[in-house]
Amino acid sequence: MEKIILITGGGRGIGAACALLAARQGYTVCISYIADEAAATQVVADIERGGGKALAIQADVSDEVDVERLFAQMDKQLGRLHALINNAGILFPQMRVERMDAVRINRLLATNVTGSFLCAREAVRRMSTRHGGPGGGIVNISSRAAVLGSPGEYVDYAASKAALDALTIGLSKEVANEKIRVNGVRPGLIHTAIHASGGEPGRVSRLQSSVPMARGGEPLEVANAALWLLSDEASYTTGSFIDVSGGR
Repeated sequence: MEKIILITGGGRGIGAACALLAARQGYTVCISYIADEAAATQVVADIERGGGKALAIQADVSDEVDVERLFAQMDKQLGRLHALINNAGILFPQMRVERMDAVRINRLLATNVTGSFLCAREAVRRMSTRHGGPGGGIVNISSRAAVLGSPGEYVDYAASKAALDALTIGLSKEVANEKIRVNGVRPGLIHTAIHASGGEPGRVSRLQSSVPMARGGEPLEVANAALWLLSDEASYTTGSFIDVSGGR
């Protein structure tokens, strides 16, 4: 049976690594992107070049109408969803809490928290046996910042990821008897372009000495954990987290 996976924010970094790995594991892949059409198109092309099937759809996950359109288009073009990786997320330049305004905080929470809730909602409506679905899996890409707090840099981002952890735990219990498993992955310092969004492209290099393994991680290492949690090998695992952080 064809397995369909949606990966939000799948055009770059961890999302792109998840998309490419999922395709190699036999999934038909749908990725969403907010603005970088070229990057998303490249991921689709790479998957198709390897013999897989993929689709990229533009959508802002913080917008409920966009999320509903994303899932409806995926339904129409690919079929019933089997797995979701809630990966889309943003951060803003490093800043102490005392300087943050409501515009920044609300914009970040709208994408990182509301967007994940909306996508999880739509996934459950399609996967749950209560709605005639076959079951499935959801993996939320959190962050070690949810535990460490990211003081002096990204406390708002850390708080958004802590909310995502709470979503993971609560939803996992809510749908456990409906053949849906919900888990999370908490990446640490990973070599992706998101650090440039925070104003410090070289942040991983600066901080990797604080990592017990003394290096930053790679997107594929996060993808391996996410896809394992969706696999049959993790069939008795729900409401759980894998920290991919080199011990940090």
